[in-house]
Amino acid sequence: MRDYDESDAKVRPNPRGSRPRSKNRPAHEDAIPGTVIGVDRGRLSVRLAESGRRVTAVKARELGRHGLVIGDRVGLVGDTSGAEGTLSRIVRRDERDNALRRTADDTETAEKVIVANAGQLAIVTALADPEPQPRMIDRCLVAAFDARMRPLLVLTKADLASADALRANYEPLGVTVIETAVLARPDGSARIDGVEVLREQIQDQTTVFVGYSGVGKSTLVNALAPLAARAVGVVNDVTGRGRHTSSSAVAIELPGGGWIVDTPGVRSFGLAHVDVEHFIAAFPDVADAAAESCPRGCAHESAEAGCALDAWASTPDQVTRVDSIRRLLVSKASGDER
Repeated sequence: MRDYDESDAKVRPNPRGSRPRSKNRPAHEDAIPGTVIGVDRGRLSVRLAESGRRVTAVKARELGRHGLVIGDRVGLVGDTSGAEGTLSRIVRRDERDNALRRTADDTETAEKVIVANAGQLAIVTALADPEPQPRMIDRCLVAAFDARMRPLLVLTKADLASADALRANYEPLGVTVIETAVLARPDGSARIDGVEVLREQIQDQTTVFVGYSGVGKSTLVNALAPLAARAVGVVNDVTGRGRHTSSSAVAIELPGGGWIVDTPGVRSFGLAHVDVEHFIAAFPDVADAAAESCPRGCAHESAEAGCALDAWASTPDQVTRVDSIRRLLVSKASGDER
């Protein structure tokens, strides 16, 4: 046994022993598949794939920094009975089909994944009170096309203003436009005109609803899924903006099949993560023309800048689509969401 001196005071003890940590992780072949339908302060609500039972879970340490969002397909172990007070562990996240992302602004590199594995994005916009924000619609569309999601433009309060201008802007891009309005019945109750058209579009699909606060998003969700009981707010008479009535995203099962992912009201939609070529690929005919004729690295701004899309667009529909795509690209580049 050697003698110790004062230099040994700087030597840390190793209470865990000298055996190195193994990098091998359990395979968890017995993990039960499910889908995340809610995230709240470290607790996740998961719907089990086979039984439909809902359980509360936490993320296992072996997942590391992998974040989990609504729509993620996961594997669980532990107590999956769903009984009150029980907690299971999520030990696996399956590969995502797609992910709807945004950044805080157009210079921020850190992305936030809003939802995974959703097929549609419903952009909810009021035609009046508050006034529509076309730049915000454009930016949501860019994010939808980038995520390979089918976009729907849902226009509320159609009894207050015409939707003709917005239809002319977005239908050439292949966007489905749906108008809705809350109308009074003779007995004093209210009905939502157009909600059945919307219901047909989202049936058996997973659809993410986004929009400013106060545009009527929660009213639509409650009409489509009455048991959801989402809080409904009012629009401020001074600012023209609504207060946030949804504080966190939540997945809501539709009575006839399908899911709505209701998100909190947004005030910005940064697009720093979107690659121009990935976005153009959402329009196959335009993408083919760009790949064949445009110079490498083309930003598709204009013919003067070397873009060949003007020469390719030989029909009114093609001209309109190229103009609309460029408007979206300008909106992404400008950072202006007004």
